[in-house]
Amino acid sequence: MIISVASGKGGTGKTTIAVNLALSLKNVQFIDCDVEEPNAHLFLKPRIFERIPAYIPIPEVAEDKCDCCGTCQDVCAFNSIAVLPGGIQKDGTVLIFSHLCHGCGACAYLCPRDAIHEIKKTIGIVEKGFSDGIQFVHGKLNIGEAMSPPLIRQVKQHIDPMKSVIIDAPPGTSCPVIESVKGTDYCILVTEPTPFGLNDLILAVEMLKTVGVPFGIILNRYDIGDDCVDLYARENGIPVLMKIPFDRGIASLYSKGLPIIGYKSEYDSEFKKLPGKINTLIKKAKFDT
Repeated sequence: MIISVASGKGGTGKTTIAVNLALSLKNVQFIDCDVEEPNAHLFLKPRIFERIPAYIPIPEVAEDKCDCCGTCQDVCAFNSIAVLPGGIQKDGTVLIFSHLCHGCGACAYLCPRDAIHEIKKTIGIVEKGFSDGIQFVHGKLNIGEAMSPPLIRQVKQHIDPMKSVIIDAPPGTSCPVIESVKGTDYCILVTEPTPFGLNDLILAVEMLKTVGVPFGIILNRYDIGDDCVDLYARENGIPVLMKIPFDRGIASLYSKGLPIIGYKSEYDSEFKKLPGKINTLIKKAKFDT
């Protein structure tokens, strides 16, 4: 079973939930796909044993073969190639905007003069390790890189299908989140009972419906807002998997880089019940479809 943990906005406690859910399971793998700002390692403190550079292929033009026909510019869906035609007795120029390139390879494949080949561009690193029996994988995107989905895909290549997998997704509802949650069996949306929390939760719900991943809600700091999220969940038939109050003890543990599991025993059983609840909901979702 692969469970992703996401949130429509940052600061809801997404990583806290993901870490403690992983700690409540056996034979588990933790995948941190928040590659722009990974922080699960601060709580799990894994011993890293392998570092794998991450690349994407980007085009390089052989000027002696290129006639600036413009095919590469036409087939590039991401506007990462611009062809500037030359004037009288002057050759044209092909400009490659590598930060926009998704490495799809269409330009090299379709170039009629075979003037484009691909070179590797380093975009970050994938690190693997262990933390008290938990297999750990995360990615770190290089500073200045504009796109994280290619690195997220490479992080997810290390998913072990023989284990229970917890994926910590980036916050929001954009491409990196979609890349992280797609293909998972279930997604936990962590939110808070505030107008901002509800607004971004609604966006996240619509995103998951589009992707086709079943989901439920964990309501964090449920006692400091109003009942807006409860009403929305009830009206839309969305299961509320757990409610966590505003707890100074949890905040103190968080500030020290410590999990809830093992330090506040009243929450241990709640996290241990989660996988069973989710498994039941997954079976129900399959039956309903």
